[in-house]
Amino acid sequence: MSRTISATAIAVAVSVTIAMAAGQRGGGRGAQQGPPPTPRAAAPFDLTGYWVSVVTEDWRWRMVTPQKGDYASVPLNAAGRQVADAWDLAKDKANHDECKAFGAAGMVRLPMRLQITWQDDNTLKLETDAGQQTRLFHFAGGAPGGERSWQGYSAAEWYKQPQAVGLGFGGGGGRGFAGGNLKVVTTNMKAGYLRKNGVPYSENTVLTEYFNRHDEPNGDQWIMVTSVIEDPKYLNQPFLLSTSFKKERDGSKWRPTPCEIDSPRD
Repeated sequence: MSRTISATAIAVAVSVTIAMAAGQRGGGRGAQQGPPPTPRAAAPFDLTGYWVSVVTEDWRWRMVTPQKGDYASVPLNAAGRQVADAWDLAKDKANHDECKAFGAAGMVRLPMRLQITWQDDNTLKLETDAGQQTRLFHFAGGAPGGERSWQGYSAAEWYKQPQAVGLGFGGGGGRGFAGGNLKVVTTNMKAGYLRKNGVPYSENTVLTEYFNRHDEPNGDQWIMVTSVIEDPKYLNQPFLLSTSFKKERDGSKWRPTPCEIDSPRD
C-alpha cells in the first residue's frame, strides 16, 4: 500500500511541477495574464521621424498642377468627369477651398514631408509640411462623430498580411515586411480632390491604407503606403495607389506651408 501511495504521490508531484513550469512560461490555461501591450508597445516597426516623398512616377499629376480635364488613369464615372471638367481654381481660391487637394484621400500623392509621432500610446499622429495638415490614427476603436473634416476619422490596427508578397506591401522584399503592416481606414471626410486639378472624391469615400516600412542594406529606410480609394459617387471601381517615402536624418528640411495650388502649366 505504501509503495502504491508513494507512486501516486510522485505522479501528482510531477504533474504539479509540469503545470507550474508551463504557467511560468505563460502556457498554462490558468496562468494569470497581464494587460495586452499598447499599440505603441506592440508596433512591429517604427514609423516615427521625418519622411520625404520620392516621386518616381506620375510626375505630371503630382509635381505640377495638371490641366483641367486631365484625369487619365483615375476610374471616374460620368458624374466624376462632369465635376472635374467644371473645376475652377480661381473660384477655389476665392472661397478659400484650396485645401480640397489636401484632404486624406488625395494628400498622400502630393510632394511633401511627413512628421510622424505618437500622440499617446493609442494614437499615432501624422503631420504634413505641405498644407499643414494633421491626421490622427486611432487604435483604441471608437466611431467617427462630429462634423466632417479634410482628414476625417482614421481607425488603425496592426495588420499581418498573409502572403509573402503582395501589392505594394514591403517594397522590394524589404526585411520590415515580416512584421506586418499598419492598416488605416478613414471615413467621415469632407469632399475633396484626388488631384490638384479638381478630380473629385465625395464625402462618402472610404480610404483604406497599408503602411509598411522596409530597410535597405545601405541603411536607407522607406515607408510604402498602399492606398485603396472607394467612392460610389464618383468612381467606377476602387482606385489603387502606391506611394514611397524615404526617412530623413532630422527635421532640418521641414518647411510647413499653407494649402496652396499653383495654376496649371501650359
